[in-house]
Amino acid sequence: MRKGLSWFNTTSIVLGFTFLYLPIVLLVIYSFNASRLVTVWAGFSVEWYWKLFQNQQLLDAAWVTLRVAFLSASVATVLGTLAAIALTRYGRFGGRMLFSGMVYAPLVMPEVITGLSLLLLFVAVNFDRGFWTITLAHITFTMCFVSVVVQSRLVTFDRSLEEAALDLGCRPMKTFFVVTLPIILPAVVSGWMLAFTLSLDDLVIASFTTGPGATTLPMRIYSQVRLGVTPEINAACTILIAIVTVVVVVASIITKRQEVERQKAERLAAAG
Repeated sequence: MRKGLSWFNTTSIVLGFTFLYLPIVLLVIYSFNASRLVTVWAGFSVEWYWKLFQNQQLLDAAWVTLRVAFLSASVATVLGTLAAIALTRYGRFGGRMLFSGMVYAPLVMPEVITGLSLLLLFVAVNFDRGFWTITLAHITFTMCFVSVVVQSRLVTFDRSLEEAALDLGCRPMKTFFVVTLPIILPAVVSGWMLAFTLSLDDLVIASFTTGPGATTLPMRIYSQVRLGVTPEINAACTILIAIVTVVVVVASIITKRQEVERQKAERLAAAG
């Protein structure tokens, strides 16, 4: 019975990962194709990467996307962390149910509805659509993901560490930055990474809230793909995949080191 279950699980995992990652592998391979036809291999070439860096429209879109992703992820991380602390630490307060629902609504709400709602809001307040409207929209729908990640860490947080710092005369604000934040930092970094990736990948909400001079890379790629996939698009997507991979690996290494240092500190404290 165990052998059959193990074989089934192995087969399911292999098929699942193949289905998920084989298209990405093919995209990366064909980005080095010498032929303009993306389905016909004609030899290895980096010509399309050279032409990509000469495509000013794609470069401008990539720069807008990175700025929006970095800024929205940073603000969403701060707001999401504060929301997680409020929901975890302050118990039953007036309006908690409404506040919790507003924080988590973007998790279950279709992106089309979110984008359309934000568009109507910006039109109603006569806010010119462009870079800042996309950034505000991305903060709105990524903040909830940060809140979920950080809240999951705060639930298992040992509050006796904060109480010990407060008993020793440490102010609440200093206690947060010296004791609480270093412990929950891996969750905060993970939340930032998730928000950054979601913003980098978004197409629907950005399409509703964009304006003149604020075309993101997914929007630019989508508009060009409708006329046919070109090797330049494959090259652009490959670079985007590489950037996300590098950021995820670096964040994972930093998080791992922080976790090891935290465990060492806990063992030293227990030994002392």
